[in-house]
Amino acid sequence: MKKSPITSAKNSVNIIQALTQYPILYSFRRCPYAMRARMGLFSSGIVCELREVVLRNKPQSMLDLSPKGTVPVLQTLEGRVIDQSLDIMVWALEQNDPQDWLSDNLENMLSLINQNDQDFKTHLDRYKYASRFEDADPLHSRAQGEAFLQVLEDQLSDTPYLYGEVPYLADIAIFPFIRQFANVDNDWFASAPYVAVQKWLSECLASDLFKAIMVKYPQWHDGDDVVLFE
Repeated sequence: MKKSPITSAKNSVNIIQALTQYPILYSFRRCPYAMRARMGLFSSGIVCELREVVLRNKPQSMLDLSPKGTVPVLQTLEGRVIDQSLDIMVWALEQNDPQDWLSDNLENMLSLINQNDQDFKTHLDRYKYASRFEDADPLHSRAQGEAFLQVLEDQLSDTPYLYGEVPYLADIAIFPFIRQFANVDNDWFASAPYVAVQKWLSECLASDLFKAIMVKYPQWHDGDDVVLFE
């Protein structure tokens, strides 16, 4: 029986497919939710079969697992489906957390992440995608979103990362959304009075971790060779 090649997410080198099966991750490179899930998996060292999707043409196999149709979606070896990005991070890190992202400040970090995922994400969407919302005012939404930037600025007043000298779960879970907010108008963001946030975001974006999980992959189709994310 002919064996199909696996493409490694680290070096894109074709190798002979191992008999081992892997969790399956449906992802979209530019989605901030998918970014943080990939960073959690990468940090934990959990190897997955990566299926890069195009959101306007979602594969039926992903919709069968998670009818809500958003990424990321992870199917574990046991068949469990995890379709919330933070849950994927925590699931991975509970198995292996070499960077100690689940620190003693976990309760406080989860509260800050919740602020990001609820109020801030609402304003971010209406700032970036104003045309999708009736009567949305992008500048008003940006001003509303600045309240969270100020929360982060205050949090970063004494340390380079949100909870200390190194990044923890909150940093990794939040910065992809601040990246998206900044990219709506980079000139405005660069001149805004959030110096600590700007420096923090720059450090996060320059990290080897972020570079590793932002490698580009072609759209996955049923029957394609396996691509490993590791």
